[in-house]
Amino acid sequence: MSIPLEHVIILASLLFAMGLGCTVAWRSNVIMMLIGIEIMLNAVMLVFVGASARWGVADGQLFALLIMALTSAEVSLALAMVVYLHRRKKTVNTDVFDSMKG
Repeated sequence: MSIPLEHVIILASLLFAMGLGCTVAWRSNVIMMLIGIEIMLNAVMLVFVGASARWGVADGQLFALLIMALTSAEVSLALAMVVYLHRRKKTVNTDVFDSMKG
């Protein structure tokens, strides 16, 4: 049994909208912004996998694997950055990080 591509696109668009809403609503919290970006990337990955299943080619699944590798690298770098900023300023509020000076 195959799931229609339209259902996959609807689910992915809802996920993308939720991720975008999370990113916009919690602009002051670095961790919530990163979670929103991860949700948006997962929505894109879902569309790639659904489209590759619809057309019977593995290109979308390969792109999904590349996105997984990208998100794992992004999460590790972002978490290191958050830990560094938290140690430096004792907060993860982005309003505090408004200057380029040390």
